[in-house]
Amino acid sequence: MPGAGGGIVSMLLTYPLITVSSRLQVERKKAVEGEKGLKVDAIKKIVEKEGVRGLFAGVESAVFGNAITNGVYYFFFESIKGSFQKASNRKSMTTGQSMLAGAIAGAAVVLTTNPIWVINMRQTTRKNSVDEEAVGPDGVKVTASPRSPPSFIQMLTQIVKQDGIGALWQGTLPALILVINPIIQYTVFERLKARLQRLGGGRALGNLDFFLLGAISKLVATAITYPYIVIKSRMQLRQSQSDESQRYHSVLDGLRKIIKYEGVEGLYKGIEFKLVQSVLTSAFLFMAKEQFYQYAVILLALVRKR
Repeated sequence: MPGAGGGIVSMLLTYPLITVSSRLQVERKKAVEGEKGLKVDAIKKIVEKEGVRGLFAGVESAVFGNAITNGVYYFFFESIKGSFQKASNRKSMTTGQSMLAGAIAGAAVVLTTNPIWVINMRQTTRKNSVDEEAVGPDGVKVTASPRSPPSFIQMLTQIVKQDGIGALWQGTLPALILVINPIIQYTVFERLKARLQRLGGGRALGNLDFFLLGAISKLVATAITYPYIVIKSRMQLRQSQSDESQRYHSVLDGLRKIIKYEGVEGLYKGIEFKLVQSVLTSAFLFMAKEQFYQYAVILLALVRKR
């Protein structure tokens, strides 16, 4: 419970960075030398064109998806854990079993929740700006009011109507590949922890040590898997029917086309914001989790007194 609450709080606090990185990921234009574009004052530009709500486009579906993700992951992980323990007659899993259980649970999460994240991606990257050249009934150009962002149900209906129900599972393959992200993070974390303990003469590590180790390992995992995040984001959008260069038939096809039309840097669009968001999420999650834990202890104490 404290972890779930901390996860929601950290997501809400860092969601503007998620919005910016998502929009950069799906931007197909090749960077022009000397052009700063959206990167420098991205948040400011979004607020100017769409208002503050533009920074939180799709936040409801993200919170919903996060809650479902945690529930599905916990259910499958605990089920697999029980099976391993029963088969080996041990009270705990080995490191290998734990990583395998995590990978299987992660795959189950992808297959179950992919529709939610397809909807969220299309909500997040849909620009709800003011129509600059709207035409009135008398043929005169007028300034239109901002378009309201589509709700979860509206976007779901639109996707199914336009592209069919199968479109809700677009980007599933790169999402399955991204299951290795926490495995990489865990491996890096354990190796860095062991090295730090050796350098420290076997001293016990503190909360700050664990936070820094978690942040560094997350940065490494994100940097390694980021190209698949970009491809997943683009595959979750509506695929172009007229421009073959913007239509991805597979993960390898996506990699090839991004490198061909945008260069290697195209695989890392928005990574700056993603890395900052990852570090801040770890920090907020750590702090919020501790706070929620304290509240839970106090609440339990009050209940027991009654």
